[in-house]
Amino acid sequence: MDQFEHHEETNENWHMAHAEAEQVLDDVAFYRTLIANVIFLGKEGADDWVLVDCGIGHYSKRIMEAAEKRYGGKPPQAIILTHGHFDHVGSAKKLADHWRVPIYIHPMEMDYVTGKRDYPVGDATVGGGLFAIMSPFFPTDPVDLSKYIHPIPNDGNLPFLKEWRVIHTPGHTPGHISLFRDKDRTLITGDAFITVKQESSLAVFIQHQHVHGPPAYFTHNWNEAEKSVQKLAKLNPAVAVTGHGLPMEDELLANQLSDLATNFKELAVPKHKNKEH
Repeated sequence: MDQFEHHEETNENWHMAHAEAEQVLDDVAFYRTLIANVIFLGKEGADDWVLVDCGIGHYSKRIMEAAEKRYGGKPPQAIILTHGHFDHVGSAKKLADHWRVPIYIHPMEMDYVTGKRDYPVGDATVGGGLFAIMSPFFPTDPVDLSKYIHPIPNDGNLPFLKEWRVIHTPGHTPGHISLFRDKDRTLITGDAFITVKQESSLAVFIQHQHVHGPPAYFTHNWNEAEKSVQKLAKLNPAVAVTGHGLPMEDELLANQLSDLATNFKELAVPKHKNKEH
């Protein structure tokens, strides 16, 4: 990711001027950190808001700026991580240092964010584009967020997210989670499924929108990944905000997610992995 980070550092001033979250619902917004989304849960100007995921490294100032514009300098109650991959935790430590807030993650992800365990190296054999080819060089070393990290309670309930429930959606990683709000069927998917072909740099940069399985180069348990997509499809979400790609809603989301859940092996699993699936 060095080339991405170098490019972003040289454009710091431009990005700071444009660091503004895009609203999805009145209390849900997102901001894209080059290749991955961070999500703001809480109405504009609210005192009680939560950040979901922290994007890639070197984006902490821009995330702070987006938060400043939306919440007027009020820190979040907490940071929730859907999982510990580099493009979701890259700015986590700097954000927690700045805001002095706790970070929550599923217990099965704890080793990956406390310096104890590496994720498997990216799999370039999945095909699909430049990002897949480059994936073995993406960071997989464990980050150390020990100062701030807490396990999500076993019952999946968080006191500052009373309307949301945590759903364990393993496959992409062992402790991957999604968030769901029953009252309006809003779904925060992380990377359980996404709305862009993440393996392809062209699709990522033009944000071509379509429901896809989790990023294939970092997904190592396809059986669990399939079950997780099927679990989320059964919720019949009205809106989905994903870790990569643009939000989707209504009939387009329903049809494409149903298709993915029904035909997961054909649509999501790399062909040579189907033999193992």
